[in-house]
Amino acid sequence: MLPNPSKFQDNINGKPTSLYMLENTNGMTAAITNYGGRLVSLLVPNKDKELVDIVVGFNSVSEYEKSTEPYFGATIGRYGNRIAEGKFMLDGISYQLSRNNGPNCLHGGKVGFQSVVWEAKMINDHTLELTYLSKDMEEGFPGNLTVSVVYSITEENTFKCEYHATTDKKTVINLTNHAFYNLNGEGSGNILNHKLQIFANEFTPVDNNLIPTGIQESVSETPFDFSQPTTVGIHINDPSEQLQNGMGYDHNFVLSGAREDGLIYAARVIGDKSGITMDVFTKEPGLQFYSGNFMRSENTLKGGSKDDFRTAFAMETQHYPDSPNQPSFPSTVLEEGQVYHSVTQYKFSTIDFETA
Repeated sequence: MLPNPSKFQDNINGKPTSLYMLENTNGMTAAITNYGGRLVSLLVPNKDKELVDIVVGFNSVSEYEKSTEPYFGATIGRYGNRIAEGKFMLDGISYQLSRNNGPNCLHGGKVGFQSVVWEAKMINDHTLELTYLSKDMEEGFPGNLTVSVVYSITEENTFKCEYHATTDKKTVINLTNHAFYNLNGEGSGNILNHKLQIFANEFTPVDNNLIPTGIQESVSETPFDFSQPTTVGIHINDPSEQLQNGMGYDHNFVLSGAREDGLIYAARVIGDKSGITMDVFTKEPGLQFYSGNFMRSENTLKGGSKDDFRTAFAMETQHYPDSPNQPSFPSTVLEEGQVYHSVTQYKFSTIDFETA
């Protein structure tokens, strides 16, 4: 069941909110609200050709506003992931951001893109364009940043996210989508038996504030080795300092997958009950795999279940966390006159879980 669009007819800070439906001829359907640019639902066929909602979310705008988890389904910016101590320097100028995650700035600060109302335009039945002007010094970031996100569904059952941005002053940017997925369906239990393959030879270890140490470490012979299909939960409780720091997986992987049509093959996830397979392709150099470690049963989801511990995961394609403070990481600087452009595709199919 898709959410009732009337529950998303609201007004926040003088701007109207709505729910928009994208679909293809196979029945695959995405529901997106312009409040936070959120993916509310994503219906895809399982191995029995039944449509399953694989995205965790709520039934109304007001429930998103009240949620103790602010990022369900949201478009993330200006900077996805963490910036240490909420500060960085550009051309000798120090910028102080809002701190909303201990000492750090997380996902753009206290009022990131998840909390704003985007301008929305339906391009056609399967394409939605969202736009937003993030003003100079919003949450401490320099430059008037003009952002557009185009969400679409293809006939090949791919959910596509395409981002563009320009600025009138040198700044940093790292955009992503923060959908929480359960490929067996929302409310179907934990995700520990999902099979995961990440095409990465290295990951970026973090300190106890989840800030990268600056090195890139091999995944070989560690709990972070998902180079072959591996159940998510098989090593999640291993006595690893990195797993303790993240309370599970909450780490950036350095992508090394094959390129296809200009995109890196980042990861494959398979639902153990549904057979639904998600293949992730991206222009981004990194992938944050988050195993739902901070889900605490505090919110009631669309179908009536709670957001219990590790009942969903996130696959956030990105530049690396804290890149503005890490000269060895790929740059996230956007100059005046440049165009930021990023693409991520989540392609869905079905497979025999046992033989995968």
